[in-house]
Amino acid sequence: MKVEIAIGEMHRFELRDALLIYRENRRSFITWHTVTEQPQGPPSLGPAQPLTTAFVEDLAESLSGGAVAEILPENILAKTDRMIAWWTPRRVRRMFFENAEGKAEQLNGKVFPQPALVWRVAQGDLKVRALCENKRPKAETMLAVAPFWNLSDDGRVCLGSMRCPESASVASIEAWERGFYESAFTHANVGRVTRHKGGHDALWAELAGKRRPFPDDALIRLPQTLAQFIEGR
Repeated sequence: MKVEIAIGEMHRFELRDALLIYRENRRSFITWHTVTEQPQGPPSLGPAQPLTTAFVEDLAESLSGGAVAEILPENILAKTDRMIAWWTPRRVRRMFFENAEGKAEQLNGKVFPQPALVWRVAQGDLKVRALCENKRPKAETMLAVAPFWNLSDDGRVCLGSMRCPESASVASIEAWERGFYESAFTHANVGRVTRHKGGHDALWAELAGKRRPFPDDALIRLPQTLAQFIEGR
């Protein structure tokens, strides 16, 4: 049996091996069989062979398409094939607001000082947390709520119409950040996102157009470490 699949260019895949999975309740084991093509009829399976670590590693590498190694800049905190986490120091960014009730309309399109942030992308989801200090966090660093609309309790960003990259690579970081800030902040997903006495609107109204550092005392501290955030806990 031959299969043709277009992946950037035409490839011809041939059936070479088969894995058979045996299960009993929650227990299972796998056997590996070579496959022999027959002139007529279905292919035949060779004798069962033990599933070796070398075979699994070779299979995983072939399924990943031979991922190219990436040079990791200093802002990267963790990286796997499907996840990347990084941090950004305090800076000034333009923000856009759009709300059906007209709240924060006067803030739309202005620039604001931002807190230091931690970003995590995995399987197409973006999560953001804030840092209480403007320095590279460690595994045990405690995080804070990112004081933005469009975020859920676990820091997950409601993507909506946000333009999202298709990968979790080093090269995609700028596009993830740009998509986050160029999309409109439209609604609150949680009760409180800041300790500021006037709440979300008053916080950003106070910061609009300012070049001073973001007030870290306005952040809501969390019982969550950087390690837990990266692990998805």
